[in-house]
Amino acid sequence: MTTPATQPWPSGLPVGEGWVPVQDSAPVVFPYDGSVAGTAPVGDAALAARAVEEALAVAPAMARVPSHARRTALMAAHDALAGHRAEFERLLVRETGKPLVDCRVEVARTIVTLATAAEEVARLHGETVPLDLLPSGEGLTGFWTRRPIGVVVGITGFNYPLLLAAHKIAPAVAAGCPVIVKPAPATPLATLWLVHLLRSSGALPPAAVQLVTGDVEVGRTLVEDRRIGAVSFTGSAAAGHAIARNAAPTKVLLELGSNAALIVAADADLEAAAGAVVRGGYYASGQACISVQRVVVEEAVREEFLALLAGRMKEVVVGDPRDPGTRVAPLIDERATGRVLDWVSAAVSAGATLVTGGGREGRALQPTLLAGVPDGAAAWDEEIFGPVVCVRPAAGLEEAFALVNRSRYGLHAAVFTRSLATAFAAIERIEAGGVVVNEVPGFRADNMPYGGVKDSGIGREGPRFAIEEFTVTRMAVIRP
Repeated sequence: MTTPATQPWPSGLPVGEGWVPVQDSAPVVFPYDGSVAGTAPVGDAALAARAVEEALAVAPAMARVPSHARRTALMAAHDALAGHRAEFERLLVRETGKPLVDCRVEVARTIVTLATAAEEVARLHGETVPLDLLPSGEGLTGFWTRRPIGVVVGITGFNYPLLLAAHKIAPAVAAGCPVIVKPAPATPLATLWLVHLLRSSGALPPAAVQLVTGDVEVGRTLVEDRRIGAVSFTGSAAAGHAIARNAAPTKVLLELGSNAALIVAADADLEAAAGAVVRGGYYASGQACISVQRVVVEEAVREEFLALLAGRMKEVVVGDPRDPGTRVAPLIDERATGRVLDWVSAAVSAGATLVTGGGREGRALQPTLLAGVPDGAAAWDEEIFGPVVCVRPAAGLEEAFALVNRSRYGLHAAVFTRSLATAFAAIERIEAGGVVVNEVPGFRADNMPYGGVKDSGIGREGPRFAIEEFTVTRMAVIRP
C-alpha cells in the first residue's frame, strides 16, 4: 500500500511553487478485493482557484521558457518514469484494478507520449506569408508563429489515468502553457507521481505543472474561469457536454468515448476477426472507449463467425489483475458493475441472445457475448464500458456501414476484409475519427491524431496535434 510515509512524491497537492497541505484525504480502493491501495489528498474549490491564480501568474514566464528547457523537462520525466516502470505498473494495477498486462501497456505508451512531446518541441514554428499578392502588400514582410494559448486545464478519466494525464500535460509543457490537471477521484496516485517527476526536473517553474483533486465544484472552478486558455477533457459524453456549456467561450477539447464497431466482411479471415474481437473487446476489462462493443457480420458468414467467436471466449481469463494471465478483473466499482449487468439483462429482455457470460465471477463480470441486440438497447446504443460484446448480422456491406453509422458516437471503428476496395470504402463511408483495417478499433499509436466525431468529441490528441490545439497563430506584418 502507498502511504504518505512510503510514497515517492511529497504529501499534499502540487499547487504553486510547492506542495500544499490539505485537510481532507480519501482512500484509494483496489477494486479486486476492496482493500485500500493508498490514501489520496483531496482538494477543494478554494485550492482550485488558487491553482488558477498561480498558473496565470507563471504563464508569462512559462511562455519564455526556451525550447531546450521544455524538452529537457519532458525527457527528464520520460527517463525517470522509464526507470520506475515496474513500480508504476504495480501502482496502476492497485488503483485502477486493471489487469497487469494492460497497465504495462499504459506505462509503455506514457513513456512514448513523453518522448514524442519532447520531439515536437523542435517542430513548433511558423512560416512566411507572401503579402504582396495584393498591391497594398508590396514592400511588407509577413510571417506567423505559434504562441501558447495560455493556461490549460486537463481533466482525466479513471481507466487510463497515467496515460490520459500525459496526453494533457506533455503537449501543454511542449507548447509553453502552464497546466492544471484534475485526475479522476478514484485514480489520482500515478498522476501525482508523474506531476512530481515533471516538477522535479528543474527545467520549468514549478507552478507550470499543478494538480488539484476533488469533487465537481473543483472541476467547475477550473473550467468556468474565463481566463483559462483551453480545457481538455476525457470522460463521458454527458460530463463533456456539461463542461463545454460551462466553459464557453473557452476552447474545449473533448474525448468522450464510443461504442466502437467492428465489421466482419464475408471475405474476411474469420479466425483473425474472431481473435481480434476477443483481444479487442475485453482488454482493460472492457473499460476502454475504443474496445470492441458492436460487431456487425455479413449474413453469409454470421453462423460460422459466431461459432468461432464463442469457441474462443475461454481465452478470456477472469481473475486477480496482478496475475499476468488475467484479462478481465473487477470493474472500477460496484455501481459500474451493477449498471453493466442491468444493461445485459435489458438487452436479453429486448430479444438478444446471451451466448456466453452475463453474470458474475467473484467481484468481476463474466466476459459476455450477446447476439441480436436490437436498436434501442443501451448495450448496443450506448457505451457499456464493461466486458460485453454485441454481435448483429447485416445483409451486405452497405447495410453494415449504415448500422455502424446509426449511432451518436464516432471515435474508432474497424473492418476485417481481404478486399482493398472494401477497406477504402470503409475509410470513406464510416463516420469516425479513425478507421482501422484488419486490426482492432482499439489500436492507437500515441503519435497519431486521436479523437472522434459526433458525440465522441471534438479536437485531437497525440502530442503534435494537441500542441496545435494548445497554441494560437500570431501573424506579424512588418513594413521596413
